[in-house]
Amino acid sequence: MMDTVLSNSTLFPRPLLPVRTVTSTTTLNSTTYFFKKLQRRRVFRFRKNPCADTVVVAVGNNKSSTIISCGGGGGGIREIKEKEFSDAVLKSDRLVLVEFVANWCGPCRLISPAIESIAQEYGDRLRVVKIDHDTNPGLIEEYKVYGLPTLILFKNGEEVPKSRREGAITKVKLKEYVDALLESVSVV
Repeated sequence: MMDTVLSNSTLFPRPLLPVRTVTSTTTLNSTTYFFKKLQRRRVFRFRKNPCADTVVVAVGNNKSSTIISCGGGGGGIREIKEKEFSDAVLKSDRLVLVEFVANWCGPCRLISPAIESIAQEYGDRLRVVKIDHDTNPGLIEEYKVYGLPTLILFKNGEEVPKSRREGAITKVKLKEYVDALLESVSVV
């Protein structure tokens, strides 16, 4: 959806270089991208704001901009810090899948679209949160996260036994992993 909006847009006089590839048909939630065209190069920069529900596109020297809504609703991934962990994960009345990641981690970036897809697809049964490895050392030590990315499922404030998964994973395997976890939790 995002590629179509940007590449077919009449906002840009020349073809765009790819900024972000979206391979699924799900909507993007809770993210704002600020694109700024550099004057001498055809390069776009962006930064994310996890609290907004729109895409802001700035063309040229910020004199022309357009806001494109990406929708709201359930699902989505929320990035949390150590001080929010208790309320968002341990005191949650829903199942919570916690993803421990880092900006410098290649496998973390690799599975990011699959995690976003899972968050959208299972949004009614499961909440997905992301925790940055570098800014939350207390949680990394407490939960003994030795490899990245690490996925851990929590139920009623406790880690579900045998739910820990480390390393990159394909979307199909991730879906199988989540389905098996949801089935084992519903049986117990």
